[in-house]
Amino acid sequence: MINITVKVGNIYIGKGLPIVVQSMCNTATCDIESSINQCRELHKAGAQIIRLTTQGMKEVEALREISRRLKEEGINTPLVADVHFTSDVAIAAASFVEKVRINPGNFAKDFDEAKSKFAELIKVCKINNTAIRIGVNHGSLGERIIEKYGDTPLGMKEAAYEWIKMAEDNDFNQIVVSLKASNTKVMTEAYRLLYNQMVADGKLYPLHLGVTEAGNGDSGRIKSAVGLSTLLKEGIGETIRVSLTESPVNEIPVAKYIANYFKFNSPNEVDNHFLFEEKSWNEFILSAACRIGPYLMDNKIEDFTIEHKESSLFTQEQISFLKDEILQAARKKFTKPEYIACPGCGRTLFNLEDTFEEVKRRTSHLVGFNIAVMGCIVNGPGEMADADYGYVGEGRGKVCIYRGKTPVYRSVPQDQAIDKLLELIEEDIRNKVARPRNV
Repeated sequence: MINITVKVGNIYIGKGLPIVVQSMCNTATCDIESSINQCRELHKAGAQIIRLTTQGMKEVEALREISRRLKEEGINTPLVADVHFTSDVAIAAASFVEKVRINPGNFAKDFDEAKSKFAELIKVCKINNTAIRIGVNHGSLGERIIEKYGDTPLGMKEAAYEWIKMAEDNDFNQIVVSLKASNTKVMTEAYRLLYNQMVADGKLYPLHLGVTEAGNGDSGRIKSAVGLSTLLKEGIGETIRVSLTESPVNEIPVAKYIANYFKFNSPNEVDNHFLFEEKSWNEFILSAACRIGPYLMDNKIEDFTIEHKESSLFTQEQISFLKDEILQAARKKFTKPEYIACPGCGRTLFNLEDTFEEVKRRTSHLVGFNIAVMGCIVNGPGEMADADYGYVGEGRGKVCIYRGKTPVYRSVPQDQAIDKLLELIEEDIRNKVARPRNV
């Protein structure tokens, strides 16, 4: 077996190496001061790789300045240009960042153009020792793949594999691959399919793991831990990002805990009763999600009980909450709405965190529904593939309301958008249009 190690600046990613923890700025990249400040905070928190959205050439130039100034300060954390839709932007950024993330589903308008532009990108990467992440997302696979395989884990695997082969055709192996989804089942199945394909080929490229748009708070942490631990337990995954609709600095301690969990905890025999002794709530919920989640995800258990050694430390209500959250994260039992919420980035033009909290508050009665709150129209409609309804930023002060993948109301003023979302859902319920997918 050939294990490919990928160099990203001063960081090495590969099988047998420590898992690399990374995050992404939610600042506007052209706001250079804010972006530099957040990079400083992420570096201090322990982020080993930092990604910034790079929509166009003005963001390329801003990112160049960010990179230059951080290095002058002695902060050498590798930077990644996150590029969608514009291959020329990826090519321009590749001359100075340590890694470029591209999405096969929207790298170029047609496949022949994509192949040509990808070859051009690789030439620049070879010259500058720049790595590439082939970042496949469920819901933005591109028409060619969807026509062949549907919007499925197999489609995700095939999309990634096609681009791995394109890289190999251009004699380039400095690639990391991701197959992200907000649905933990879809995400784990896609990664396993690709991993098994690579094993069959005798060549393992590093995998970047993530449950995308996981949400926030305890729910986002538990959902991420359930999905990531299921793969890490099997030795699948070399770098991770926990996507929370919070400050990206908050992602780092969660990702570190998950990355290190199996280093200090051996998988136990399958049981339905789990005993814990973690003293803090955060460690308790992450430990429970990492330990119990894989058994649920692989259908080795259907139900379980949780006990804490110090019964006075957490209430029975907290224990019941934790159990329900783990069951929902593993898609076994739904006791509340399922939320998809992106972490936000430089494309987000509204207060995503506050808006998401208000959407959750006002839709908490809609058990079984899957509701998305997405920062922008660029990736939002594709990446909320599992949602029954969506609230998607459309521009400054404007929101688009979706039913499934169909926009129903466009350019809704932001102060009316949640009302409009609820109006649509309630109207659909009355007219029996709504069919929540989780029930």
